Amino acid sequence: MRKSHSPSNVGAMMKTFHSSPAMLNVPAKNSYRMVILGASRVGKSCIVSRFLNSRFEEQYTPTIEDFHRKVYNIHGDIYQLDILDTSGNHPFPAMRRLSILTGDVFILVFSLDSRGTFEEVQRLRRQIIECKMCLKDKTKEATEIPIALCGNKVDRVELHREVQAEEAERLIAGDANSAYFEISAKKNANVEEMFRALFSMAKLPHEMSPALHRRISVQYSEALHRKSFRLRRAKEVGAFGMVSPLARRPSVNSDLMYIKEKVLGRGQAREREKCLIQ
Repeated sequence: MRKSHSPSNVGAMMKTFHSSPAMLNVPAKNSYRMVILGASRVGKSCIVSRFLNSRFEEQYTPTIEDFHRKVYNIHGDIYQLDILDTSGNHPFPAMRRLSILTGDVFILVFSLDSRGTFEEVQRLRRQIIECKMCLKDKTKEATEIPIALCGNKVDRVELHREVQAEEAERLIAGDANSAYFEISAKKNANVEEMFRALFSMAKLPHEMSPALHRRISVQYSEALHRKSFRLRRAKEVGAFGMVSPLARRPSVNSDLMYIKEKVLGRGQAREREKCLIQ
């Protein structure tokens, strides 16, 4: 169940965000997008919930497309990570292709007790490679595609396993930018290790992993950026991050312009939309 915000809370958050520009005005070069793909009911949203809130959602709610944003201050450098949790049904193939083209790191999720979901991530992996290679041909940029392949629900596979680890490992064999993990979003098994490996392959700070930074509130972020407090706390805090409340997915037009500028050679800077507050 999604958390709701009262009008008074929203107003307070808007005020805090506007008064904390250091965390919101993220340098374009430090903005990245993580895309989570897989069939329905494999646990994509549960992995996202573990990453953002260290929680497991028992109740299943079908995902159309969910967007989240996490902002980090890592030893004085600001990073923005946008997270796109996609639908397992893929009702709009063109949108899925756009999500792949704008993605920087990918998590492909299947259920260890369902061969069909493993076959789906095989198709998705081929599509990611095809899309990115097509973009590479047009932009002439070096293309490395960090992919974490996740076999979820390892906590229940003793009676139901349909996919063996060897099959998944063969799928990514020889690819230095891919890694396979058997995880349990429910039991939080191997999830942290998966994120660390993914960020390492993407050459992103390892402090972006959930266990390696301090989670803070919007209000605490405001305090950190007051000059007197910042000077006193800088060494103590080290790395911290917060989830942007009410972050909205950048528009389709914005994503299309981003790809167009890359193709035309004007996309070296990462022009991501800033967080919008309703």
